[in-house]
Amino acid sequence: MLTFGRGELCVFGRFRHIHLQVESWDLQKKEKTPSWTMEIKTQSESSDVNLPLVPGGYVALKPPIYHSLSPRLKAKSLALGAEHSILLTATGVVFTWGMGSHGQLGHGDLTSEEEPRAVEALWGMPMSSVASGGWHSVCISDGGDLYVWGWNERGQLGLPSRGLRKTAQQQQQNSSQQAGASCQEASTSSCEGLQEEQKHEEVFISIQAFPALLDVAPSCEIQTVSCGSRHTAAVTTVGDLYTWGWGDYGQLGHQTLASLDEPQRVEFFKTEQMRVVDVVCGTWNTFAAAVKEEVACT
Repeated sequence: MLTFGRGELCVFGRFRHIHLQVESWDLQKKEKTPSWTMEIKTQSESSDVNLPLVPGGYVALKPPIYHSLSPRLKAKSLALGAEHSILLTATGVVFTWGMGSHGQLGHGDLTSEEEPRAVEALWGMPMSSVASGGWHSVCISDGGDLYVWGWNERGQLGLPSRGLRKTAQQQQQNSSQQAGASCQEASTSSCEGLQEEQKHEEVFISIQAFPALLDVAPSCEIQTVSCGSRHTAAVTTVGDLYTWGWGDYGQLGHQTLASLDEPQRVEFFKTEQMRVVDVVCGTWNTFAAAVKEEVACT
């Protein structure tokens, strides 16, 4: 059974004689008959059927894809990206498969995997949870450390991002031109030191193909993490919420539309004396569950 918008319901069934009937019911009405129905022919008679609910759509008569995994892969949790999957086993081992064009599988290359493959860089470090963005992946170790890998185009890994540093570089060039004028009056050694410092600041990471340890907050462990399409949010054990990545829709919660390539605490909850207990990211938004901090009376 699949539900659609505007109170419509579609029921799909498979019959003994390989006939399929599609029905549409209006959930807002108490009628005992469907508002629309269609009998589907067999695969040999018709390869696809146009549906009024989905213009240009069709019904595939093949059963859902079923693929059994190895008995040793006792799954604890599963996270799905736009083109890849992450599986966490009961023993804390991370397996990934699917598209790897953005390094989201964490195997050190950009190749795809048809079968679940263990992320070898995490061997010996049991993980407690996994999460996936559109093209990036994260996991939390039993010790509360956060590991990230995949695409970093908008800083969603919390690592220096080329996309975000372009603006910074432009600002740097403007300041360099101003500094160049003053360098004419300053010593040559000091000018060379300034130019050398600017070169070091141009380091960035577009794709992180191996898991990298991300220091989100000093002296704080990570309790839970969630990913949007191109942003990430993490909650520490003391109840602070940190977000980073793409912020064009205000999904980072910092009262600005700026994107960030390093974790930054959402100050709203501290200001309101609230402790965050959970966070869930949508594609372009973020939801946080928080409780009011109890203030001790003096």
